[in-house]
Amino acid sequence: MTSPDLDAFATWVEGLMRDRDYDIDSPRGGGKSRIADEAGVHRAAVTRLLQRQSMPDLETTRRLARVLGVPVRDMLIRSGRLTAEELADPHERVPPTPGAESGRRPTPAEVADLLGVPADRRDMFVRVVEQFLPDETRGEGGTLAAD
Repeated sequence: MTSPDLDAFATWVEGLMRDRDYDIDSPRGGGKSRIADEAGVHRAAVTRLLQRQSMPDLETTRRLARVLGVPVRDMLIRSGRLTAEELADPHERVPPTPGAESGRRPTPAEVADLLGVPADRRDMFVRVVEQFLPDETRGEGGTLAAD
């Protein structure tokens, strides 16, 4: 008996294999053996997945992802092992840069806020950062001029 996660995952992996020219449909095509060899996994693990008998272990999943050219993150989410929220991309959580909507660069003070520089060190942070900025990028009151 197969679970919905296993069936959906196996169907997705089959599609990836076919898209990458692994002949997994004909008995003598050699696609299962070829992908197992290239991934460095047992052919039985590939066969069990494609026959919806069992989900591959984490190492097999990682190796299949590499050979199929997909992120391990996608494999783990598609397999139902982890959710997208559990594997959230840390870059997706970065707050928007101040001034980005208007096309201007953030000020050193805004960057200090974004980075969480403590209030008692903020002035020093701003002064140090401003030393590294080209004169033409500084505007009134320490703000940076737009490109």
